[in-house]
Amino acid sequence: MRTLYPAIKPFSVFKLAVDAVHQVYVEECGSPDGIPVLFVHGGPGVGASEKARRFFDPEKYRIILFDQRGCGRSAPHAELKGNTTQNLIADMELIREHLGIDKWILFGGSWGSTLSLLYAQAHPKRVMAMVLRGIFLSRQKDFDWLYSESGAGRVFPDHWKHFEEIIPESERGNMLEAYYRRLTGDDELARMSAAKHWSLWEGRISTLKPCPDVEEYCSEPHNALAISRIEAHFFMNDSFIEPHQIIRDMKYIDQIPGIIVHGRYDMICPLDNAQVLADHWAEAELQVVREAGHASTEPGIVDALVIATDKLAVKFG
Repeated sequence: MRTLYPAIKPFSVFKLAVDAVHQVYVEECGSPDGIPVLFVHGGPGVGASEKARRFFDPEKYRIILFDQRGCGRSAPHAELKGNTTQNLIADMELIREHLGIDKWILFGGSWGSTLSLLYAQAHPKRVMAMVLRGIFLSRQKDFDWLYSESGAGRVFPDHWKHFEEIIPESERGNMLEAYYRRLTGDDELARMSAAKHWSLWEGRISTLKPCPDVEEYCSEPHNALAISRIEAHFFMNDSFIEPHQIIRDMKYIDQIPGIIVHGRYDMICPLDNAQVLADHWAEAELQVVREAGHASTEPGIVDALVIATDKLAVKFG
């Protein structure tokens, strides 16, 4: 079974001013002359970690990481103003142009798969191939699954109980709206409590087996605030896209080579997301990892993703 490549440090780090409010953190690792690949992190709001550099052979890839608006090392932290899907797509294009890259590979998981697909549909001539994990199509049924007692709450009733405990019973009919009010309100204590409960709910159900490292990351206040506020902001606005837009527009990119990796027991993004996408993507290969949930750090997911990037390194090297 393949594991992550050894830890590396970036050879270039900078912040790119993308508008009057936001500065986006960008770093480059690996080979400056390698195959350009952009790591598109999830959330929205999670940020890119040091492990994100390690899914690629550093001798063959020019590895580009960035923290999307409002999260990670980008500034201002947890900012919602000017933070939309269209803004993020524009930021990716600005990064590409700034780095002088003609075409690149997109590597995205969860929300990162959503954003990668939307970027590719907006700029198909700039994408060589995609490796996507834990597909999230941002449909209403996907929001309903994740934030309702009759969805993922049925599988994890203990964790759901913790998620709903801060919301009065009278507001539990729309948990997304109830959390959004608290996460964007003026009460700092209520905002931080909501952030931790939201982020822990997601972290606890993201792995097949309990993972203290994931829970610790999600409960850290700085991370929790960005994850919760930005996710709630995007999801309250239907991810700033039209219903079923991603599948509708697959006709524009179905000839781009793709490798889809999805855990069979993914409780954040159920497998039907990946199956529907694969059914509308002629050049995509779907790999269902039998013993895995949602997280990119699970052994079976790591194995499949590293094999995928090695395969594309041969194809485009």
